[in-house]
Amino acid sequence: MNGKTYRVRTYGCQMNVHDSERLSGLLEQAGYTAASEDQDPDVVVLNTCAVRENADNRLYGNLGHLRPVKDAHPGMQIAVGGCLAQKDRGEIVRRAPWVDVVFGTHNVGSLPALLDRARHNAEAQVEIKEALEVFPSTLPAKRDSAHSGWVSISVGCNNTCTFCIVPALRGKEKDRRPGEILAEVQALVDQGVLEVTLLGQNVNAYGVEFRDRGAFADLLRATGRIEGLERVRFTSPHPREFTDDVIEAMAETPAVCHQLHMPLQSGSDDVLRRMRRGYRQERYLGIIDRVRAAMPDAAITTDVIVGFPGETEADFEQTLHVVRQARFASAFTFQYSKRPGTPAAEMDGQLPKEVVQERFLRLTALQDEISWAENRAQVGTRVELLVAAGEGSKDAVRGRLSGRARDGRLVHFTAADGVRPGDVVETVVTQAAPHHLIAEGALVSHRRTRAGDAAEAGTRPSTPGVLLGMPRIGAPV
Repeated sequence: MNGKTYRVRTYGCQMNVHDSERLSGLLEQAGYTAASEDQDPDVVVLNTCAVRENADNRLYGNLGHLRPVKDAHPGMQIAVGGCLAQKDRGEIVRRAPWVDVVFGTHNVGSLPALLDRARHNAEAQVEIKEALEVFPSTLPAKRDSAHSGWVSISVGCNNTCTFCIVPALRGKEKDRRPGEILAEVQALVDQGVLEVTLLGQNVNAYGVEFRDRGAFADLLRATGRIEGLERVRFTSPHPREFTDDVIEAMAETPAVCHQLHMPLQSGSDDVLRRMRRGYRQERYLGIIDRVRAAMPDAAITTDVIVGFPGETEADFEQTLHVVRQARFASAFTFQYSKRPGTPAAEMDGQLPKEVVQERFLRLTALQDEISWAENRAQVGTRVELLVAAGEGSKDAVRGRLSGRARDGRLVHFTAADGVRPGDVVETVVTQAAPHHLIAEGALVSHRRTRAGDAAEAGTRPSTPGVLLGMPRIGAPV
């Protein structure tokens, strides 16, 4: 052990959250230990996002706050990784010369060596690779949750959406072999994990690298057959590659949750064409209809961008039409903003901020109305919840705990003795709000789990890296 402490701060998408688990695992393998909340760590790692609005301002603001902390703690190191590091490269050290290490999305595994080199050479180390060095799954990971785990099935993306910078920063799609994925899932289940989320930038395109169009549906079925695994989710699919065999696999595999996040982006065919999304409104709504026919209880969520260049009022009305037709359980809504390096940033017809804002408010008001109505329809139903930690900000003062239903909805329920994060409870929904459900009565049932035991003991799963399709599990706690 080197006696040094670390803290990883994560910004952005689920892929970054999972990368941060890898960064924590790498640092712990190198002898670092996680810093406590009241402790200034020896190493701070900022895992950045280049997609969210004002991502660069947020990064440099955080680096500015860290500078006096570092000045007061000789030997402290600051590392910046993730998509913004891949994009800005040496610019980060130029603007914030107190940064010690900059690494990209393709060389996450280099972090410990770069920290050592920066310390030895007493100068910043900037290392950005243009292609993936090793698949992230071969790296150790310290998992954030005792009951739920991310499992990457692919990295990168082959699409050319005009608003998106991710392919330029994450590279072309690289698929893992099914045996390696299933081995990692088994390794998590062996440590008590009850739920996994299969993760990919375009998750349902899985198999493109080895030319197997049915690979994703086959993977869902195979994952769902793993004994002890109770819930399988996946994110995020793309409507262009979404096929009926995936719907069949979801409907026929009991462990696969009836939850689907299907990004819409726009309801206008003209806007979708300029976005290069590869589908149109009719195809999108057809997918929604077929999912609902196979799984009437499915909760469908989406992403929508408002104010894409050239979007007219008629285009926006088409988006509202699709939202009304699809009746999403919830939606992540975004106001379009330029991303340097994307084709959309150079398009004619950039809209005034006030126009985008007004449309955004109309969209969110409509979606909140639909979400609330869809949630009110859940009142009186019995739900099975996987109890979570920290999902309800006011749970403690209200005597509640929170959990996710199988369809992904967040439910706040009355706390009961002995119920722990990672346990499974059944309860009855008594009240609805636009973004959550409430269950105020007594529990119908409570099942203690190995994940709950781990949460109570303060332990979390770790995967040392899965190679050649064989799990390698560390010594039990």
